[in-house]
Amino acid sequence: MSKYNQIYTDLLADISAERLAKGARLPSETELMDAYQASRGTVRKAIELLQERGFVQKQHGKGAFVLSQSHIELQLGGIVSFQEIHQHLGRSFVTDVVEFRHLPLEGALLEHLHAAEGSLVTQIKRIRRIDGQRVILDINYFVDELIPGLNEEIAKDSIYEYIEGRLGLHISFAQRVIEAQRCSKDDRQYLDLGGQGHVIVIRNQTFLQDGRQFEYTESRHTLDTFYFSDVARR
Repeated sequence: MSKYNQIYTDLLADISAERLAKGARLPSETELMDAYQASRGTVRKAIELLQERGFVQKQHGKGAFVLSQSHIELQLGGIVSFQEIHQHLGRSFVTDVVEFRHLPLEGALLEHLHAAEGSLVTQIKRIRRIDGQRVILDINYFVDELIPGLNEEIAKDSIYEYIEGRLGLHISFAQRVIEAQRCSKDDRQYLDLGGQGHVIVIRNQTFLQDGRQFEYTESRHTLDTFYFSDVARR
């Protein structure tokens, strides 16, 4: 693990465990440099990553301070996998793969996934359970040519970890749309809706560093479990 990643991981663990509570100031850059025998640039890179992902806010001349966190808060400013979000939250989570198949890219899907018509894509439907409750339905489409070798075992774990760690690809950016929709047949089948008639849908078109789109995903969330946040800066 790189030095900046170690600093980031340790600070995030302290924030998640509330050893650094809301409003607390992070150790200064000098203190972190001494503790980790790291350069100022390395320390700043770790703190900037915490800020980009909405965990802290830097104040000029004062340091970096912990922002409010919630176990069911989803932050919109980064590209983070479900596993990365929830492994720090101290709650039980399980992924169930309910559908896995290869199909040709055609029809309405062409509007969302920029690849050649007829090329193969992998469709995956996954239920996310938190403390036993089915709260997210992810419907993923991956371009087979760009993301080869996917299987159900990888889908149960972390696809992004497979893409970056095993395939050595760099995930760069996503275009994202969020809207409320009436519950679909899949929502009623796979989610614990509790009588709700709508879900929140996040649509992601996600791209590699070279600009090629490798994924289109619809994440369908129950209304009573999540709220979504971002950190706006002028």
